[in-house]
Amino acid sequence: MFGERVRKLRIEKGLSQEALADRLHVVRQTVSKWEKGFSVPDADLLQRLADVFDVPLEELLGATETETTDLDLISKKLSSISEELSIRNRRLKRFIKVILGTILIVFVLTLIILLLGMKSRPEKNLPPTITASTEVKQE
Repeated sequence: MFGERVRKLRIEKGLSQEALADRLHVVRQTVSKWEKGFSVPDADLLQRLADVFDVPLEELLGATETETTDLDLISKKLSSISEELSIRNRRLKRFIKVILGTILIVFVLTLIILLLGMKSRPEKNLPPTITASTEVKQE
């Protein structure tokens, strides 16, 4: 995958994520996201990344030597990487929604149980209520 190639090439060049980020004028977290597969660089950054690693752009994108060095091939590879990333992000978002929904349901059910428990419990330690007396003092 693309992120694994970036990490391998970065280590082969003896660069830290910070050093690579400085050369590309991006933050370190951007390089980390590429290596983890959370995002991919745009076309301009891809070319600069290939230049830093001294490899052809096709190799950076994972093309084999037998494939032609064609712009269509490069855009297809980039599109494929973006699609894989998009699918992964959709799955992650769906998973997070399910987890948050489950937590919300558990919270609401717990709140309902607590409220029902409080209603059924006799009230203790409350001052007696004052009732109006119907007796009128006669002088």
